[in-house]
Amino acid sequence: MDLALRAIAIYFFIYLLTRIVGRRELSSLGPFDIILLVVIGDSVQQGMTQDDYSVTGAFIVIAVIAVLQVSMSFLSFRYRTMRRVLEGEPIVIIQDGKPIDRNMRRERLAIDEVMEQARTSAQIVHLDDIQFAIVENSGTISFIPKSS
Repeated sequence: MDLALRAIAIYFFIYLLTRIVGRRELSSLGPFDIILLVVIGDSVQQGMTQDDYSVTGAFIVIAVIAVLQVSMSFLSFRYRTMRRVLEGEPIVIIQDGKPIDRNMRRERLAIDEVMEQARTSAQIVHLDDIQFAIVENSGTISFIPKSS
């Protein structure tokens, strides 16, 4: 039972942490970020299982995490309000060629980063050519160019 309770506590801590870190940071992982994730994973494993190296202990922890993940996915699918809480909503960062500073700060994005994405993913060169730029739930930025 102790293993299950620790798995539940750590699951929700990691979930909260990923919401705080932000979607942009999680969508663009560099080599150091991947190494850091492996280290965090090892630390989490030690915190969940402590000195229990049994196969049964591993099954318990994995089963609890799987049930939690499926439950969160079901809640997100079934209830729109839960989806907003669990996954967030897309955020408009540029409208009619003008950055929305409050949303840019919220997502910790610089205009240079947004324009780099605009050039590489949407072949948009000038800020004035963007009707909307939206940070999606996945952390990617969608660009809708102005009509000609």
